[in-house]
Amino acid sequence: MATYCVLGSFTEQGVHNAKASPKRAEAFRKMAKKCGVTVKDVYWAQGQYDVVTILEAADDLAVTSLALSVGALGNIRTQTLRLFSADDMKAIIAKMA
Repeated sequence: MATYCVLGSFTEQGVHNAKASPKRAEAFRKMAKKCGVTVKDVYWAQGQYDVVTILEAADDLAVTSLALSVGALGNIRTQTLRLFSADDMKAIIAKMA
């Protein structure tokens, strides 16, 4: 399973409906499951991003379908980062030319 960090910023609509954000997070977990993605953690943040989510999925296609699905609702814009463990990084380095 691959690990991903999704950084989210509320849209104007999302800020207007900020009180519903915890409820939307639960709906996001259900949507993720339908896309084949496991939500490990959801955090609300201060600064450039409003929400940080840690996901696990078998492939990039599942995470991309989730990102498009949640973005289409209009409350949040996302940026997805593929994360690598120390063991992953060792394997990557071993393949370097």
